[in-house]
Amino acid sequence: MIHVDQDYLKKVIRSIPDWPEKGIIFRDITPVFSDPRALRATMDTFSHRYFDQKIDVIAGIDARGFLIGVTVAYHLNLPFVPIRKKGKLPYKTISEDYDLEYGSATIEIHSDAVQKGNRVIVF
Repeated sequence: MIHVDQDYLKKVIRSIPDWPEKGIIFRDITPVFSDPRALRATMDTFSHRYFDQKIDVIAGIDARGFLIGVTVAYHLNLPFVPIRKKGKLPYKTISEDYDLEYGSATIEIHSDAVQKGNRVIVF
């Protein structure tokens, strides 16, 4: 297992109180992508964590999940499947409604993106 400086990552990830709504603490991971040390630690951690697992597909939820998921998929030589906000995918989709702390939303995936029995990691 690789060593990851958790305290360093906690300093890089910003906590934004009352965003996007009062009472919510938003974890802003965008600074990770401009800090090579934090980016490498994050991607190496996820890639190593799932290296010896029986995974068929990596999926990422629009948009932060794309940034991490596609990199992990690349490192593990696995397919990547985008999960998008409703109305953003051009082919037949399957949708799922979900609740947020401040409302609700719908996400979609292409109907042929994942097969029955696939083991999927979602970022």
